[in-house]
Amino acid sequence: MDCKIRKISEEEYSLLESFLYEAIFVPEGMSAPPKSIITQSELKVYITDFGKKEDDIGLVAEVDEKVVGAVWVRIMNDYGHIDDDTPSFAISLYKDYRGLGIGTALMKEMLRILKDKGYKQASLAVQKTNYAVRMYKKMGFEVVDEDEEEYIMLCHLR
Repeated sequence: MDCKIRKISEEEYSLLESFLYEAIFVPEGMSAPPKSIITQSELKVYITDFGKKEDDIGLVAEVDEKVVGAVWVRIMNDYGHIDDDTPSFAISLYKDYRGLGIGTALMKEMLRILKDKGYKQASLAVQKTNYAVRMYKKMGFEVVDEDEEEYIMLCHLR
């Protein structure tokens, strides 16, 4: 599958709503929450006014000229917040495009960009049962905190 990773355009920022919803991990056998869940303040922080802050960086994955995935970072007080110098990750793909290496390609490119911009580390929060935990560990993320359901993971950008 031919996949192109590129910077998100300003006209595409509205797509982040869909990708934020897709990023919500739904464990096997559970029902997906209603789409309105992304209006909750703890989730809106990922997308509100995206692109207006210096630390807002977004990439999309395109297959056959269709955007099928996105990764974006910003410094925000989210689930994975470490400090005010550490960008937090959000990443998701439409279901049909998962498990094909597209998420890994998005992560690699974003980590490269963050390193080139001089960031020392990046963080994310992920549910312990999410299959993506393995990919994050392969990308160099390490668990630095946890609760019953989630890991807070940190990647040092060397």
